[in-house]
This record gives sequence, structure tokens and C-alpha cells, in this order.
Amino acid sequence: MQRLVLCTGNPGKVAEMRALLPDGIDLLSLRDVELPDDLPETGETLEANALQKARYAFGSSGIPCLADDTGLEVAALGGAPGVYSARYAGEAKDPLANMAKLLRELEGRTDRRARFRTVLALVDADGERTFEGQVSGVITVQAMGTGGFGYDPIFLPEGSALTFAQMEPGSKNALSHRGRAMCRFLDHLAR
Repeated sequence: MQRLVLCTGNPGKVAEMRALLPDGIDLLSLRDVELPDDLPETGETLEANALQKARYAFGSSGIPCLADDTGLEVAALGGAPGVYSARYAGEAKDPLANMAKLLRELEGRTDRRARFRTVLALVDADGERTFEGQVSGVITVQAMGTGGFGYDPIFLPEGSALTFAQMEPGSKNALSHRGRAMCRFLDHLAR
């Protein structure tokens, strides 16, 4: 595989994935293949959404496509926001509004356990494959750190004293749900 379309308009995801890919893979954006930044996500699961985006982009470009969908699942909220994480506070997909809503819903709760899950979907001429990664942790009481994106300032992974937003990108990639899913994808490429 020499070229790969990354099916996201999120610059944070692009940076994380680019750092994890081996040299020699030309990573293309949706814009590079003249597709919109915001591909449809109408599935009921992370896997369905990732596959939907990768299928759409591969069907349009003919180039191998890698898409992801990520959800934050909070135990006290029955797994919410889950598949709706990006638009938890509305269709505007505003990360600050999403965090604020989640923190409001957890006010006064002692059970703040959560996990991040990422499903990567690869669609190419050989078919379709998915790769999952997850990391457990807790939701903090307030945002901490300025790095990362999305819910990173309020997610404290197990065994860490730092939120994802407080970590250096390399440290986050080594520990994160997306990093773990990418490791499975890279193992597949190495075969």
C-alpha cells in the first residue's frame, strides 16, 4: 500500500494518524481526492460508521481508504455519549459544548468511569477489515490541558496522572484508543 485516503476532516485525527503511519505511505486527505470533509455517519455503531465512510470514499476514489469512528462511553450514563460523541451537544459538533454537557450530566456523581473506543475500517480492492482499540479511564471534574482535541481535556486514562490533553502527542499515541487501533492496522499491513 503506497497511498491511503484518511477519511476525516478532523485535523487532530490527521496529525495523530500521520505520526503513527510508517514512512512510504502517502497519506491523502478527503480534499486531496475531492470529497467533502464531513462524510455521512448514519450507523448505530462505531463499526458501521467507520465502514460507511471508508466504503463511500473508496467507491469515489478507488484508492485504499481508512476511516475511523470514536466514541466516549461513560458508565454512569449507560455508555453515552458513545456513537453520538461528536454531536453530543448538537449537530454543530462543538467540542467545548460536548464537554460542558458531559460535565453537567456528571455533576455530583462519584462513578466517573469511562472508556474511549476507536474502530478503524480499511476498505480497498481486497475487501473490508476493521481494527478496534480502547482505553479505560475516568472523566475529570474540570478540563485540564490544552493539547489534543475533543474530550481529551476531561479524560484521564488509567495509570496516568495526566489527561490526554496534558500529554505530549507521542505519549498520547502510545496509550490511546486510536493508537491501539492503529497498531492493529499496522500489524495487518506488515503481513
